[in-house]
Amino acid sequence: LKEGVIDDPDNRERIAKLLRFASTHQEGPEQRVSLTDYVARMKEGQKAIYYHIADTWQAARSSPHLEVFRDKGYEVLLLSDPIDEWLVTHLGEFEGHPLKSVAKGELDLEDEESRKRIEEAVKEHGALMERIQKALEGRVRLVRASSRLTDSPACLVAGEHDMGRHMERLLRAAGQEPPPSRPILEINVDHPLLRRMEQEEDETRFGEWANVLFETALLAEGNLPPEPGDFVRRLNNMMLELAGEKSRIWTPDG
Repeated sequence: LKEGVIDDPDNRERIAKLLRFASTHQEGPEQRVSLTDYVARMKEGQKAIYYHIADTWQAARSSPHLEVFRDKGYEVLLLSDPIDEWLVTHLGEFEGHPLKSVAKGELDLEDEESRKRIEEAVKEHGALMERIQKALEGRVRLVRASSRLTDSPACLVAGEHDMGRHMERLLRAAGQEPPPSRPILEINVDHPLLRRMEQEEDETRFGEWANVLFETALLAEGNLPPEPGDFVRRLNNMMLELAGEKSRIWTPDG
């Protein structure tokens, strides 16, 4: 059926009504929710059909990108079939409601209180964002305060019109190199880890923490850090410091 949406544009709308998906409104990975079901349950004022794509249902279900949606009671379709990236691209919308990835672009869930909170975060923690962006120069396009996160310290977001991180993995698995792009790092300025980073005066240590923050966000979306050995070294350093075993950052050069 999913291939039919791609291969049979004349019957795309009819086929779309037959599709079934897993959802945050059910407990297991069974694909039982139709787009008609989803639209019938949409919250007042909701315009988009939200979805998240990951390699597995478990990875999609536990993604930090879902935190604000759970908090506000919005349903998100959980997609994990390899064809799903092409499906949502070709389908585009259903009954006038655009399909929107929760891991791309800006969210449209913010009420006036949320917008005010983000504006205050930018004013109060702008220097922190600048320090993180400097530490991650070349790795991220932008560091900004997140409206997605409620529990996690950070997540990676693609631009509205950029290729998704899951699609990049599919292309690499097929032996193709995706177009170069850098993600947006969104941070939860209320998280204790970010509060602690903000107090750190040692820029070398701060840089190590910023890179661990970025690399754990990579892991959370199913990507390995490009240099796993460096990630392990940084993590080991942090654990040693927490244990009181080291007073300085260890590097391969000593």
